[in-house]
Amino acid sequence: MNTMKIISLIFCFFLLFSCSKSPKQKHMPSVPVIVSQAIIKDVPVQITAIGNVEAYSSVTIKSRVEGQLIKANFKEGDEVHKGQLLFVVDPKPFEEAVRQAEANLLRDKAQLEFARADLERYDELVKEELVSRQQYEKIRTTYESLKATVKADQAILENARLQLNYCYIYSPIDGKIGSLLVHPGNMIKANDTQIAIINQIVPIFVRFSVPEQELLRIRKAMSQGLLKTEVVVKGTDTSYTAQGKVVFIDNAVDVATGTVKLKAEFANKDKMLWPGQFVNVVLTLGVKKNAVVIPYRALQTGQKGQYVWVVKEDKTAEIREVTPGLRFGDDVVIEKGLNAGEIVVVDGQLRLTPGVKVEIKK
Repeated sequence: MNTMKIISLIFCFFLLFSCSKSPKQKHMPSVPVIVSQAIIKDVPVQITAIGNVEAYSSVTIKSRVEGQLIKANFKEGDEVHKGQLLFVVDPKPFEEAVRQAEANLLRDKAQLEFARADLERYDELVKEELVSRQQYEKIRTTYESLKATVKADQAILENARLQLNYCYIYSPIDGKIGSLLVHPGNMIKANDTQIAIINQIVPIFVRFSVPEQELLRIRKAMSQGLLKTEVVVKGTDTSYTAQGKVVFIDNAVDVATGTVKLKAEFANKDKMLWPGQFVNVVLTLGVKKNAVVIPYRALQTGQKGQYVWVVKEDKTAEIREVTPGLRFGDDVVIEKGLNAGEIVVVDGQLRLTPGVKVEIKK
């Protein structure tokens, strides 16, 4: 009996405690966010691509004669100029060939002079019928033969002198020479052995590809004038930018990739662009006037598409579906869904829910 009384008292106490405890409303704390304002701005219409720098012209140096390379008149990596002496192939065998050709020419010229004098004498004798016509023709044939021999000797001498000149290899262009592929002392073959490579880097080309869908816009922009082209090289601590112009559009679309190749020319007077380098290329096709622009960081992607968080006047968050347009740098154009002057969240979106209070941080 006592046990039942105790249980009843405990149950009554529990009911009394439960009824006396009123539920408290939980206070939701404000979410700290960083915001930015949608603004009206003129935006450049641009196409971006990855490009590869290539030399304006590239020349592979080879010898036109066979022999021993005896001299390199530069240091690897030097700037060289058109007409500058670069290499010397041993000229001694060719100098000897020139002397021999000169001697043969002198010998045959002397014989030609003797044959000319002989022919003149026979001209008089044949007129007076003191020699036969057959003897005269023999003398005249000898003279004509020697005259042809002298011409052949002159050609041989000129060729020997030309071969001697080929022993001295000069730079055909202004540019930067690379490493030696053959060092002095080695034997080289005519028109075969590569000795060095010269790249002309002032000016310089950047080759890149764009989707074929952009070809119409690019050609339209080029028809209205030179297509402004910018190249951006990003380094560890800094970046480099240069202005150029499109000078070449390939005559066909690559069916394998669906892209078309373009080439832009840059002055490169500061020699910051280097053959083989990968760079970012930006083509500016025009300007979009009065566009609504927000930081790209504000743009989010959900199951229904892309959206932004908008901060209303009462400092509550609202989710807003938008249609983004062009992206340039750290900003993006909003084509639909947002008005100029509205406040969007650029940092802190992960903690937001519709209707939650926000605390705007600087």
